Amino acid sequence: MQPFASHIDFASGHVKPADVLQRRLSQLRHLYADSAAVEAILSSEGDRLIYEVHNVPLPEDAGHVLHCTTIIFPGTVGGECHMTKGHYHARRDTGEVYVGLAGEGEVLMQLESGAFKHLPLRPGVAAYIPPFWGHRTVNTGSEPFIFFSAWPGDAGHDYAAIEQHGFAMRVLQGEAGVTFVPNPAFTAR
Repeated sequence: MQPFASHIDFASGHVKPADVLQRRLSQLRHLYADSAAVEAILSSEGDRLIYEVHNVPLPEDAGHVLHCTTIIFPGTVGGECHMTKGHYHARRDTGEVYVGLAGEGEVLMQLESGAFKHLPLRPGVAAYIPPFWGHRTVNTGSEPFIFFSAWPGDAGHDYAAIEQHGFAMRVLQGEAGVTFVPNPAFTAR
């Protein structure tokens, strides 16, 4: 492989070259606690775009550093902030770095035991996600929340653990601002 450069538009979050993955509400309906709100949005608005990932095409092998931008669009579903699916790394002993580019959000992190931490992510802030911590991001603002991330090429993604056991906390947006509430559907491992 030869060295190359990627071009990142900080304002839009678009990267060139990139493979773009879009996640819509119908694909994420199981993440939100209020299933009636999900169905109401789907029937009245259609299949809302929740987030996009712009992956720089690289081999998912040891020695490479995978990287991308993620754009989480503003909004809520039943008061719950738009969010990514969340994942652990398949190789649990690998970390990741997020750098805020635009907007505002939170990086939610948890151990499989349920220990929970969160960090605000804004433009110019780098958040370190240590090994063994599952992670999810949420948009807590009124503009697109855009961040850059980088991780080891052989880390892999384990989305199934989050789908099966849930995330320890939910992030709600209301008149009182952003609140973190325990997720009763979460089960520790």
